[in-house]
Amino acid sequence: MDVLRPTLIRIGGRVYRKNVIQEQAYQHEEEDDFCAGPGDCADEPCDAFVVEETEKGFQCRVEVPSLLYKYIIGKKGETKKRLETETRTSIIIPKLGVEGEIGTACFIVVITGQHRSGVISARTRIDVLLDSFRKKQPFTHFLSLALNQPTIQEKFLQFKGEVLEKCSKDHGVSSSLFQNPAKLHLTLGTLVLLNEQEIQKACDLLQRCKEDFVDQIAGGKPLTVEVVGVEYMNDDPAMTDVLYAKVHMKDGSDRLQMIADQLVERFVASGLMLKEWDRVKLHATVMNTLFRKDPSAEERNNTMTGKSSFKERESFNGRNILKV
Repeated sequence: MDVLRPTLIRIGGRVYRKNVIQEQAYQHEEEDDFCAGPGDCADEPCDAFVVEETEKGFQCRVEVPSLLYKYIIGKKGETKKRLETETRTSIIIPKLGVEGEIGTACFIVVITGQHRSGVISARTRIDVLLDSFRKKQPFTHFLSLALNQPTIQEKFLQFKGEVLEKCSKDHGVSSSLFQNPAKLHLTLGTLVLLNEQEIQKACDLLQRCKEDFVDQIAGGKPLTVEVVGVEYMNDDPAMTDVLYAKVHMKDGSDRLQMIADQLVERFVASGLMLKEWDRVKLHATVMNTLFRKDPSAEERNNTMTGKSSFKERESFNGRNILKV
């Protein structure tokens, strides 16, 4: 890690440094422990969340997706105990099944303590903990612009037919590599949405983006784009994993790029998406080696979080396709 450029985590409008710690793997993932050492997070008081004063001290509530339930408890409850001891608080976690079903809903964790600073410290550490494990989850959704117009689908099928006619003898080329015409799209970014509340939050944000700047940039009219030419994502075209179509505005403007960049900027600021690039690379995947074994797979390439299936992929020779 470059100590001058540490990884940053955005939580509740604030930015925290992430220091690398040595992770220890356990046999059962649901019992993974988390060690919050000095410097793992900032414990200074902040107003990013609400801390209520009660008769017995202070309390704070945090909404947690049920899929991340296990990470707050830790191996044999050690994470929860450590957080309570170091922050001098009590962390009340509901039992599974009391509030929502695993993976589909969320539950409320209540942090109580005699000192406001301790409650804030515990809440901050839980936020950093959950954010760390959330990034390890495989993405569930992606923000995209559909390219499912009949004309584009028709041209795509012509492209597929021409490739199979002229390049089917090239290593690795087969009909199973092609995208489903109904699913052609421009991917802007991937998201990890773990329950219906987070999905609704993303939908609401997208609607606000439309009202705030999309309609203005587009001038209230549809944007006419052209899908022309193909390009590959690997260094060697003879070992291609993803072949994509290039997209640009027909009038030569950069309005589509502006919309894409601003959408990603908003989603990153909201905490729903991780920032990967300074600008969105507008592309439409037309062939992907992941489709060879899983026709329902989307763009799970090197940007995929969690376990990658990159090593299981069988590349294809795309030289003739690019040439033709």
